[in-house]
Amino acid sequence: MKRNLQHVPYGYEPPKEEVKGTLIYYDTFEDTRETDLNKALEVFDNLSFKKLVLYPLHEETVKRMSKEPVSAFYKREKPLLAWEKEVSRSNVIIESWEGKRKKYTPIDTALRHLAEKYPAPHFVYMTPEMANAFASFSSFEEWMVKLRLILAAKPNQPHPRLEKFSHRWDTVEELE
Repeated sequence: MKRNLQHVPYGYEPPKEEVKGTLIYYDTFEDTRETDLNKALEVFDNLSFKKLVLYPLHEETVKRMSKEPVSAFYKREKPLLAWEKEVSRSNVIIESWEGKRKKYTPIDTALRHLAEKYPAPHFVYMTPEMANAFASFSSFEEWMVKLRLILAAKPNQPHPRLEKFSHRWDTVEELE
């Protein structure tokens, strides 16, 4: 068996990697403006993540989560693709897995897929409404141990489970 020897000067320490994990922007992107996307990109840069993953939800998923009408997936994905092209960064990704599935995808299935595909630690960027909807699911407590939330704003009436895990989430204002 051949050995690969490497010679380094005495006292050499490899540079420490300061870039960490993945920021997942989990949203419908129905009413998301370019300023909201830029705010998420600012959080991404300030906390020096490895990847920013935009995860638009399929219509069936939105229907089951919030009962609100939402436009077709491709119509919500189109402005995201334009914004991604405008930003032109290799570490900003639009995850269209749910669009390919073309059906309801529970949040824990989506998070499991994202956790397997992208490097840890995982931070999920959400609106307060989406965070309250996420907190209403039975798998919320299980996921809050594995990831952290970053909310776009402080919720007016946080869900009791969201209050219980207030040490596991921050708002954008708190991070600035």
